[in-house]
Amino acid sequence: MTDPKHFQQRVFTWFDDHGRKDLPWQQGLSPYRVWVSEIMLQQTQVKTVIPYFETFMQVFPTVEALAAASEDQVLHLWTGLGYYARARNLLRCAQVIVDEHGGKFPDSIEALEQLPGIGRSTAGAIRSIAFGKPAAILDGNVKRVLARHAAIPGWPGQTAVHRELWEIAGALSPKQRPAQYTQAMMDLGATVCLRSKPLCEICPLQTDCKAHLQGTQADYPGRKPRKTLPVRTTTMLIISNASSEIFLAKRPPTGIWGGLWSFPELDQANQATDFCLDTFGAQPARIEPGSALRHTFSHYHLDIQPLYLKLDQTGGNIMDGDGQLWYNLSSPERIGMAAPVSKLLKSIDK
Repeated sequence: MTDPKHFQQRVFTWFDDHGRKDLPWQQGLSPYRVWVSEIMLQQTQVKTVIPYFETFMQVFPTVEALAAASEDQVLHLWTGLGYYARARNLLRCAQVIVDEHGGKFPDSIEALEQLPGIGRSTAGAIRSIAFGKPAAILDGNVKRVLARHAAIPGWPGQTAVHRELWEIAGALSPKQRPAQYTQAMMDLGATVCLRSKPLCEICPLQTDCKAHLQGTQADYPGRKPRKTLPVRTTTMLIISNASSEIFLAKRPPTGIWGGLWSFPELDQANQATDFCLDTFGAQPARIEPGSALRHTFSHYHLDIQPLYLKLDQTGGNIMDGDGQLWYNLSSPERIGMAAPVSKLLKSIDK
């Protein structure tokens, strides 16, 4: 096992010279800002997160402001970031912190892990960065650094591999300067120990990195067993009324795109007229297919066939505020919607 003191010393020296110190969440440091950034950074790159984080902080500068928000307000600001359960958990967590913790974040790993959407590594990041208290983390970047340094075989999603990496992370984490160490390890993975073509020549850990010494960097961490993603299909009805407003419906709170606004979906395009008769009491005056697009989730591809329908009149039985609304493209509401829905709406607007 590598000597922890020697390991830490090299990490600190590198961080002092090369670590990132000007990220938005590092300014005006607080548990709230660290927490929001860590949730956004889950499975999302820093460059993507920065504009979302800055906008989010402008709208919700405190945990109290976030706790008082509606789910639609939060999901609207999250549109395009993906993995929308993170946003729903963010809102629930803020409400718990305000209602049960007096607006103050707990600083223990155990208490943090009890909060919605916060796992072991996120709890460690909040404790170390926001509170300056010792804690190990194991996000994707740190897994890569440690797996290569110790040449740990296997995919980190496997229980035994995951447990071994946590043991190493815990053994190497320092009691001094925990915030800088946590940031340094994340930075090393993000800027030096890259997935492909790692920059080993400038890495402070190269002298005893087993993967580097063996020339086997590409073997670590082990890859997730590949599966051929199944393909699912759906027809999305893009229905406009006489005022050129677009009909949207709110999806159920759980499942894919939970709580987001979307177009009605059908298995078969030939069901569109019946849908309009049942929903609006009128049949479409025009039906035109649009260009298909594919949206890929982690577990499957979704092939979307847009179907554009024009209603000259409706039966008046659709009321905004009941999980259904007519979306005005020229004066859009601030609601959360999935990326393909937002993309299709923008194409209409153009």
